[in-house]
Amino acid sequence: MTDESSAVPCTAERPNPLRRLAEPFIVFVERFYPDPFVFVIVLTLVTLVAAVLCTPTSMAGTLQAWGEGLPSLLAFTTQLSITLVVAHAFSSTAPLRAVLRAAARLPQRNWQAYAMISACAGLASLIAWPLGLIVGATLAKRVAVEGARRGLRLDYPLLVASAYSGFVVWHMGYSGSAPLFVATAGHSLEAQIGVVPVTATIFSVWNMVLAAVTLLCVSLACPLMAPAKERTHQIEPETLARFAEEDAGPVGTLNNDSWGTKLSHWRGGSLVFGLLVAAYLVHWFVDKGFTLDLNVVNWSLLAAGLLLARSPAHYTELVLEGGKSLGSIMLQYPFYAGIMGVMAGSGLAKLMSGWFAQVSSALTLPLWAFVSGGIVNLFIPSGGGQWAVQGPIFIDAAQALQVDPALIVMAVAYGDQWTNMIQPFWTIPLLAIAGLSIRDVMGYTFVTLLLSSVLFLGGLLVASLVFF
Repeated sequence: MTDESSAVPCTAERPNPLRRLAEPFIVFVERFYPDPFVFVIVLTLVTLVAAVLCTPTSMAGTLQAWGEGLPSLLAFTTQLSITLVVAHAFSSTAPLRAVLRAAARLPQRNWQAYAMISACAGLASLIAWPLGLIVGATLAKRVAVEGARRGLRLDYPLLVASAYSGFVVWHMGYSGSAPLFVATAGHSLEAQIGVVPVTATIFSVWNMVLAAVTLLCVSLACPLMAPAKERTHQIEPETLARFAEEDAGPVGTLNNDSWGTKLSHWRGGSLVFGLLVAAYLVHWFVDKGFTLDLNVVNWSLLAAGLLLARSPAHYTELVLEGGKSLGSIMLQYPFYAGIMGVMAGSGLAKLMSGWFAQVSSALTLPLWAFVSGGIVNLFIPSGGGQWAVQGPIFIDAAQALQVDPALIVMAVAYGDQWTNMIQPFWTIPLLAIAGLSIRDVMGYTFVTLLLSSVLFLGGLLVASLVFF
């Protein structure tokens, strides 16, 4: 068995600044942080009161804006739900499970486990944000199982928190909502800024370098938050047994030998349908170039899952398994849409973002856009919805100050991903897989929030001075 005392110079047994920094946040979250549904209730009440007190909108008008906002994101909620289930299905296919199982065997020291999970979750998030959550949680679970078998004293909450910490870079990647929005012809700000290609945002040199640096720093920071051996919260034996059983995944066995059942379990069914979706995607990119939106991301994950599944019945089982976390999301998202309705309808979001825009110079506008994006994200945890509220204000300011719109788009996007570290909504699918609560992990991600704030602000400042 490995001697963990010599794993890395700053291990759990040797106090270090990051562990000391994490301790008060861990205590705070354990004692005071509400569950995600309670969180949105509190945010709703705060928003309603702020709208009445800070804007000319009456109480009746505020209530009307809230009620009219409730159904405003139903279409996006459907897209979001599809994204989560197809990402889960893709990550649960046999080839992906084999890859994750092999990856879970790689860490030989505790610190390697935390760092690897954060890095893998971050890389998956850059491909597609739901994939980062699903892959991160699944890998954390499998590393815990493998570590327990080999006698490693891994802190399970920190493993899962490391996975969520990797999510801090999602808006810098393939499925970033704001950059995809302005890259789509016909978007609402096209008359002002035109179509901003993803080569100027997601695939710009400065964004890719900052994403790499951020993910590296976060991955190295996660092991430094590990508790001492005697305070480690290892995975419970009954949970370990359940996870080991789930690791095999659904098998889609035949219940009878009827023609319909055989057709449902025919490998060619899922293969043909997956090829059909893939053919459409090839046509899309040939016809429109490298243009992405959330639908294309969804169909990409759907095609990949179908091509790797054993049959239509098997793929259906994978999707149903992934749907277990949708209940909480579908319950809460209309209330976040209601908050968005109040902030937009009352002018509260315009007031907030407008103040940041007014106090900005050409150099500081991206920095204030980032801070504003982080604050608004707590109330509207939707990259697309948030950009719809804040985008017009900051684009007007960018034009007045002659700041490149691509920089502003990414600054708001960075703010969105930044405060996800303390916004519990996006932890729902991750925690559903991991079997933990928000109070188990979010104390650690407060530290990720502080670390990433320095990196994002510094990166935006450097990009402003060097690339624009």
